[in-house]
Amino acid sequence: MTAKYFAPHGGHPGQEQLLTDRAMFTDAYAVIPKGTMRDIVTSFLPFWDDTRLWVLSRPLSGFAETFSQYIMEVAPGGGSERPETDPGVQGVLFVVEGTATLGVDGDVHELTPGGYAYLPHDTAWTLRNTGTDTLRFHWIRKAYVAVDGLDAPDVLILNENDIAPTVMPDTDGKWATTRFVDPADLRHDMHVTIVTFEPGGVIPFAETHVMEHGLYVLEGKAVYRLNQDWVEVEAGDYMWLRAFCPQACYAGGPGRFRYLLYKDVNRHMPMRPLG
Repeated sequence: MTAKYFAPHGGHPGQEQLLTDRAMFTDAYAVIPKGTMRDIVTSFLPFWDDTRLWVLSRPLSGFAETFSQYIMEVAPGGGSERPETDPGVQGVLFVVEGTATLGVDGDVHELTPGGYAYLPHDTAWTLRNTGTDTLRFHWIRKAYVAVDGLDAPDVLILNENDIAPTVMPDTDGKWATTRFVDPADLRHDMHVTIVTFEPGGVIPFAETHVMEHGLYVLEGKAVYRLNQDWVEVEAGDYMWLRAFCPQACYAGGPGRFRYLLYKDVNRHMPMRPLG
């Protein structure tokens, strides 16, 4: 089945529209609906040409603690020769629309929709939109937590469409995860995956765990349990879940429900404030 990837296009709602929406911000989770991603809430970055972005999450008291997530929008000809200004930060790129020309350590790669790049900290990379269509991609950033005795991870350039999803046991194929990184590779301290539910698929218990989550809905709709609330979400919505926030899901259909998922992994719990 052909993968679908929702991306915001901005714009501005008319004066006749209602103010009410599904946006929620709590101490355990947040929901940022697609309808809030308008022109007026875009941001800009140094050294990026013809580019704007929506910031979905950032380290903040009472909000995301381990990562930031952007949706980047790059016009034809735009991009950056100095995209990351923090040398200690690793990144994952995931393309949803258009084509990115990615330069990494002297090599050039083309990322089309479904394209994934893992860029370790201190990696020299550039990105340009050399096509004629607008480029839109997710950029997830995290300060790398090095461990004495473990090497830094390698650069990874992949595409979702070339990876067989891993089906969750005893789900009759209704719940699967596309993994870009081997879970046994402890060099990595973050995972970005794609979770797919077929119609009728569920998370059949309230997951409660130490990993912080960022979830961007790529396709479909579902009802998601966040802490004590059931929330309707659809393609284009974003959810942040604090560590230990109970979560569950019911994908009622009619089509697949798929989301891009971030979580922090493979490190001891810090006994003192980071930094």
